[in-house]
Amino acid sequence: MTPLIPENVTEFTERIGPDSDEVLKEMQHHAAETDFPIVGPAVGGWLAFLARTVDARRVFEFGSGFGYSAYWFASVLPPDGEVILTEIDSDELDLARDFLADGDLADRAVFEEGDAIEIVDTHEGPFEVVLIDNEKHRYVEAFEAVRGKVPVGGMVLADNTMRAGPVVDFDDLRDLLAGGDPADKSEGTRGIAAYIERVRADPEFETVLLALGSGVAVSYRTE
Repeated sequence: MTPLIPENVTEFTERIGPDSDEVLKEMQHHAAETDFPIVGPAVGGWLAFLARTVDARRVFEFGSGFGYSAYWFASVLPPDGEVILTEIDSDELDLARDFLADGDLADRAVFEEGDAIEIVDTHEGPFEVVLIDNEKHRYVEAFEAVRGKVPVGGMVLADNTMRAGPVVDFDDLRDLLAGGDPADKSEGTRGIAAYIERVRADPEFETVLLALGSGVAVSYRTE
């Protein structure tokens, strides 16, 4: 699949951004070997940067895989901060435990197995940063579940808001957001379109798009 962002732009972004440590490099190697989708170092550096800019102490992730994005977040949290990882696959969550332990970051992580939208109800806020990366047709549901736990000055980040493999098609998404017929669009594409429309219409959030990787919608709580 042809990347949406030219590879030379991604490589240049990585060169300017923070370097991956040895554990992150091992995680990137694992992702490449297993064909597991991760945000990659260009976006990972941005996730860490955004968390740092809002002085994040607590981060909640809807979908964590084997902990790649959580590792970036944990690396910039204070010693008493925490990132809550959620994952339905126990093997992936075990890998996340191992990788964060290898980076001496496990003490900043809470590992939760199960449905993220059910899990978030069991945790009190606030969360200065939220990452939504679960099933694409459930993004609006995830936002509604966590919205009240994001303080003014906090952020909700949503990955795959331009593309998600065969699940979300960029051209179909553009057409749908321009008023196209949803009948011939995938469930994932409709879900991402609904999410973008939902956060853009929310008067308490300001949303911009980070056009790197598969696209990250950044919604900042203003009031």
